[in-house]
Amino acid sequence: MINRAFVRVLMTSAALAAGALLAGCNSDQMALATNAKANQPVPPKLVAAMGEKDMDPQSPILVRVFKQEAELEVWKQDRSGRFGLLKTYPICRWSGDLGPKVREGDRQAPEGFYSINPSQMNPQSAYYLSFNTGYPNAFDKALGRTGSQLMVHGDCSSRGCFAMTDEQIAEIYALGRESFFGGQRAFQFQAFPFKMTPVNMARHRNNPNMPFWRMIKEGYDAFEVTRQEPKVDFCEKKYVFNAQKPPGATRDPVFDAAAKCPAYVVPDEITAAVREKQQADEAEYAKLVAKGTPVAKLNTGIDGGMNPIFASRVPGASTGLSDSGEAPGLSLANFQAAPGTIPGHVNPPRAPEGNEVAAMPASATEAPVTAPSTRVAAVSAPEKPSFMSSLARKVGIGGGAETTAATKPAESKTAETKPAPKPVAVAKPVETKPAETRQAAARPPYKPAASDAPATTASAPAQTQASLVSGAAPVLPSNSFDSRFAGFK
Repeated sequence: MINRAFVRVLMTSAALAAGALLAGCNSDQMALATNAKANQPVPPKLVAAMGEKDMDPQSPILVRVFKQEAELEVWKQDRSGRFGLLKTYPICRWSGDLGPKVREGDRQAPEGFYSINPSQMNPQSAYYLSFNTGYPNAFDKALGRTGSQLMVHGDCSSRGCFAMTDEQIAEIYALGRESFFGGQRAFQFQAFPFKMTPVNMARHRNNPNMPFWRMIKEGYDAFEVTRQEPKVDFCEKKYVFNAQKPPGATRDPVFDAAAKCPAYVVPDEITAAVREKQQADEAEYAKLVAKGTPVAKLNTGIDGGMNPIFASRVPGASTGLSDSGEAPGLSLANFQAAPGTIPGHVNPPRAPEGNEVAAMPASATEAPVTAPSTRVAAVSAPEKPSFMSSLARKVGIGGGAETTAATKPAESKTAETKPAPKPVAVAKPVETKPAETRQAAARPPYKPAASDAPATTASAPAQTQASLVSGAAPVLPSNSFDSRFAGFK
């Protein structure tokens, strides 16, 4: 009897090869199913959680990330057609500030709504595994924003990306892969500065990005009340959610991010539910402002953040701009060990010095500002290198910068085994993030997908394809892979 996993690999490889002939794409991108790292199965414990939540292993997924909380959520469609939260992952490292990405090299991780199709899945990433967020989308382009290679990847090192541990990205990648095998043509990626609750909106009410955040909050609210993936369009340099053709119209409206909005309507049931939520949020927001809820502090000189789960394992590390907020989704008590290997070269956010943290002016607490949309704070002076970079040089693994697969040690070790010298305040140059399409030539053997159990600091033995998820034979509906090859250069 032929092994089901072997048949699945043969069928998938055939489909990919056929697409390659038609599209003439880069052969380096063709390992979606045959690359060992990219073909790791979804952990049995997570498959069991899907069963408990009435989810099919190959049903559609949706991903949300929150910078302030340093969390990534994977939502999955259950058999009723609604999305439920499958798992929350702590983010090991993200860079930049709260606010959208504006230009190439600003170190900002993006914010907004993006679409991830199979062509954006990168099994050959220099950072173990990754997928491209799709930045810039049509809205970003209409505003003249620039940037490229903005990823969710492993290696816990970021220059404008959302970095996980290798074990975490293996699991997230597997969930995305299975959704594509199940027929999902693209999954939605939603990136937010924080969980858009009344408390967080009140705390950041004077941030110049607030008009932009209020705009994308409409999509956040639509998902919260419907548990359905919001339909996203752009016109007049703004987001439009759940637009449909007006009654009597013969065809769907055509949207252009830089042009005038066409005639459209939003279903009444969605409009009513979103309006009710927004009214409740605004009432709570007004109470919080009236009672003098403190405005979030300015954190000059801090680059990005790190989830406390990881920061607690790195000597001298700070969470940076990551804050658990009023209702953290993850607890340190749930993790006896970090969920994945923390590489020795990780460069965590440094703690702010006494003169770098200042509260907003007292007058700022009176009322929210009405600044032009999508502005971000000015770029600060070049940062000083952290003590970890000096420590790394002393032990001979480089100056704390993100290393590519060609130069990374064969075995990552956690920073817990190293002493914690006093931070050194010296200047640090701005570096450019390496391209994400490079082959991982000298990386360690692939790691098993992370499970809910505490992870060790060493890579586990490779799992064979014979251990693929039961019932995960490829479902290849007609044209299900068209979008994959359309995105190749």
